[in-house]
Amino acid sequence: MEFFADFAMRAAYYLGLPAKGPIPLPRKIERWTVPRANFVFKKSQENFERITLRRLIQIQDGDPEVVQLWLAFLQKHQYHGVGMKANVFEFEKLDVAKAMDEQVQKEKEKVDETWKGFGRRKDAPEQPEELLEIINSEPVRKAGTDMPMGRTAWDK
Repeated sequence: MEFFADFAMRAAYYLGLPAKGPIPLPRKIERWTVPRANFVFKKSQENFERITLRRLIQIQDGDPEVVQLWLAFLQKHQYHGVGMKANVFEFEKLDVAKAMDEQVQKEKEKVDETWKGFGRRKDAPEQPEELLEIINSEPVRKAGTDMPMGRTAWDK
């Protein structure tokens, strides 16, 4: 844990990121007690314990692209059993709503282009009456049953 925290600090230093830490955070200790065998042998139990060590490294006023590069580098060279959690805060301009609306329009155009091939046929009827006429037409009825769709045997 200490080695990986030192590795992260050195990587931040060589990328030119202003880093603080590693600050030790409180340990999380979890304990479980389970029977070793079936319920008859309740007196024989086993205890398990998991201790989670945590360290805090803060990057302040770093370029967002360099911070993303640093996080990707750490994730690529991460040890087994060492987890990372990153809270990234970015400052935006005051007209962020306009930029978000423009981004939504761009994404909507991409989605519309992707989905334009799916859905209803262009020559499909709009009204249910037209649809019933097609279903009750002679070729469709010959393919299935003599009972017209949309009506029952009692409707004459």
